Amino acid sequence: MKKDDIIKIFESTEALLSGHFVLTSGRHSASYFQCAKVLQHPEYLTLFALEIADYYEMENVDVVLSPAVGGIVLGTEVGRQLGARTIFTERKDGKMVLRRGFHIEKNERILVVEDVVTTGGSVKEAIKAAENEGGIVIGAGILVDRSNGKAKIHSNQYAITTLESESYSSDNIPDELAIIPIQKPGSRHIV
Repeated sequence: MKKDDIIKIFESTEALLSGHFVLTSGRHSASYFQCAKVLQHPEYLTLFALEIADYYEMENVDVVLSPAVGGIVLGTEVGRQLGARTIFTERKDGKMVLRRGFHIEKNERILVVEDVVTTGGSVKEAIKAAENEGGIVIGAGILVDRSNGKAKIHSNQYAITTLESESYSSDNIPDELAIIPIQKPGSRHIV
């Protein structure tokens, strides 16, 4: 699937937003990928999940693990396509952990799936949670890598699309972005 086709899908579903956003990573950006808006459409959810599932189909995945909230829908569909159990991590006291009775058996093969990454922080935390349970993380599947491949998450990392979507630290926001009111559409509250 070509990058331009993916961008057109995001634009047609109003999932690619413009403005001034504070991302989950805490960085500021003029663009935001609201993957939930594109993944609400079964045809796109299936299409994107199939791309990731096809890439990892020979890896004998036991469990698909996603960081809450963004990766859950995509991860569940990837797990369905791979015939793997699907679970998610979520934050408790600021730390990404397994809850709700989810567990990982020692040596289970784990694929971590996320919708969008900028720095990869949530995915890295999910990987750590899986490894702490004795799981073997075999890869990280991503719908949109906003870092254009700069976020090194796993040696077997696959992104359906990589984009150079500039983001800025809070002390380095360009003047033209700083004058736009801030929006915080992500799943984690940023202070």
